[in-house]
Amino acid sequence: MDRFKQKLAEYSIDLRKRKIEILQVNVGKLCNLTCVHCHVEAGPTNTRENMNRETAEAIVRFMDVSGVSTLDITGGAPELNPNFKYLIIEAKARNLRVIDRCNLTVFYEEGMSDLPDFLVRHQVDVVASLPCYQEQNVDKQRGNGTFHKSIEALKWLNELGYGKKKELSLNLVYNPIGPHLPPAQKKLEEDYKQKLYADFGIVFNQLYTITNMLITRYAKYLKAFNQYDSYTELLINSFNLSTVEGLMCVNTLSVGWDGRLYDCDFNQMLGMQMRNGKLLTITDISAKDLENWEILTGSHCFGCTAGAGSSCQGVLTKKS
Repeated sequence: MDRFKQKLAEYSIDLRKRKIEILQVNVGKLCNLTCVHCHVEAGPTNTRENMNRETAEAIVRFMDVSGVSTLDITGGAPELNPNFKYLIIEAKARNLRVIDRCNLTVFYEEGMSDLPDFLVRHQVDVVASLPCYQEQNVDKQRGNGTFHKSIEALKWLNELGYGKKKELSLNLVYNPIGPHLPPAQKKLEEDYKQKLYADFGIVFNQLYTITNMLITRYAKYLKAFNQYDSYTELLINSFNLSTVEGLMCVNTLSVGWDGRLYDCDFNQMLGMQMRNGKLLTITDISAKDLENWEILTGSHCFGCTAGAGSSCQGVLTKKS
């Protein structure tokens, strides 16, 4: 039994799926950035692991019968996948909420200049990475020049109505620079709003604080600086029982670029595929079949339950 499952067993908790509400689709590992905290290990050279049209069409068929209310598109830089717009158009035709997890700088890649207008036209919620409001910290984590491009992209989105109009939601994501837990989300959101507006006239809706997961590229980074063990203990010792009820794996189905199914995007990157005698793909099972499905866990799950908790929608406790 893994350490996280043992911890839940102390409280007689058997972690299982409820009704699937969110379909989170990772369309691939291709990205224009190579961030040190990236659990996907995405980058500009990852051209093979990218979703094809056949898999995208299977996802659309799943949307037709699953009853999900949200399509959450991630990557890599999901906009670089040729099926990105197709998935959005099909999801919106079915009245789903659509989230684009965007690194902002992708707008300035070749052939991507129409993206902001496309997102506006289809009223896509933008969840944008901005790990700090200070240039040196952002560039340290994401690469030189990233902060400037991100700021210009946010201004662009504001000009189009994002963060201002009710139907154009713009939320930002904070990741810690070092091996520590995020600060209080509400207070940090206030700081972000004050600083970004004062310095650049930028407005946005919410800030999500997300804990860096102790897997893949970030794990290698910490090991290189002899910080892996101490960060592991920090996450374990910061376990917060009140976060368990809100864990995103409970109502989310994660789909890989090749159609394989996972409980969450982190399990996906660790190859912890859902199975029922065989490894499951998007064509093998219905959302109804997954209700009460046992969720696969591991020590990395402590990253979601540490402190105020962490999910793709930010903290899991109400007061943080």
